[in-house]
Amino acid sequence: MSSARRSPAVVRNVRLWTTPSDSVDIEIDAGKVTRITPAEADEQRDAGAYDGRGLLALPGFVNTHAHIDKSWWGLPWQSYGGEATTEGRIRHERAHRDEIGMPSVEITRHVLEQLVAHGTTAIRTHVDVDLGLGLRGIDVVREAVAAYAGALKVEIVAFPQDGVLRRPGVLALLDQAARDGVEHLGGLDPASIDRDPVGQIAALLDLCAEHGVGLDIHLHDPAELGAFQIELILDGVERLALQHRVNIAHGFAVAQLQVSRRRDLLARMGALGVTMTTVAPPRLPPLPVDELDAAGVSFGFGTDGIRDLWSPYGTGDLLAVALQYARSAAVRRDEDLLRVLDIAGGGSAPFVGLPASRLGVGDRADIVLVDAENGMDAVVRTPRRETVIANGQVLVG
Repeated sequence: MSSARRSPAVVRNVRLWTTPSDSVDIEIDAGKVTRITPAEADEQRDAGAYDGRGLLALPGFVNTHAHIDKSWWGLPWQSYGGEATTEGRIRHERAHRDEIGMPSVEITRHVLEQLVAHGTTAIRTHVDVDLGLGLRGIDVVREAVAAYAGALKVEIVAFPQDGVLRRPGVLALLDQAARDGVEHLGGLDPASIDRDPVGQIAALLDLCAEHGVGLDIHLHDPAELGAFQIELILDGVERLALQHRVNIAHGFAVAQLQVSRRRDLLARMGALGVTMTTVAPPRLPPLPVDELDAAGVSFGFGTDGIRDLWSPYGTGDLLAVALQYARSAAVRRDEDLLRVLDIAGGGSAPFVGLPASRLGVGDRADIVLVDAENGMDAVVRTPRRETVIANGQVLVG
């Protein structure tokens, strides 16, 4: 699969998202941008060049919250069922996942193909770990990712979707996953799922400290209940010196707090390097990017699950998620639209263990070409991804 891919030495005649009025050539070596020069005026093209045709060059998109192990993409339509609650969806998934052969290397490859086709070049994915599956889902994801031969950067969160403390044996599975090399451990609604927020949070953070891995915890609980659990997490980060290793996914509570309460909570999160990710759900108030930025809280977008037993929705298009967030947050000004684009792109690279990348010299050569006037146009119109280059390898185009 990887042997047929091109690794061009130069991508010619493109317009950078930061300076869209100028045409440039981007030189690449060993997966890095090594030089950016004004586009050559003549028509001569060497054998190692890729013709960008004057398209706009964006950094590759970074999906900071995916579930690539449990989709039915590529299978016949699966009708939605189950109760419309977190607990109800968990039960429905557990009852029916074996019917569609989940997790599956083939289906996971289909999901990855969709993400890549929409310009994603780096992913943090949650992978279910439970008493029924053991660690099999992690092996499936690793096998599917291996087919890209290093082009995609993928980090795994061992995710206890069915609960932690209420299922004896799950902590041991998470411990083994950490020993086997996953980058992060997950958690889920310590108060409403395990009914023991102090116990779940302490157990997870202790494992993270023992193994030197991160924590990425799903937190759906609202308002003060959610804020209380965030404070427990922050207390644990301080106690165990886990600064810059914890992420709160969803975190709906933050947007539901009074402004002064939110400001104080975000200030503490920023000081401890605790980050947040969102899938921009349309029915809930958006996390306020300006307040997160002011507090120094890094922020990422994700697609969540796509076409799975929780929901039939999703296409894998992270730029569409960015647009959804921008509209729900009433983002209109050019500089704010570019900030949203940066969150979707290389500005979120640290979520997958990479330095921030904005298509400058020395950055990883993750390049997405689109037919757009500028970055703002790309966000509001979500044009087709004409070319996708990941780590210097042409995956689409």
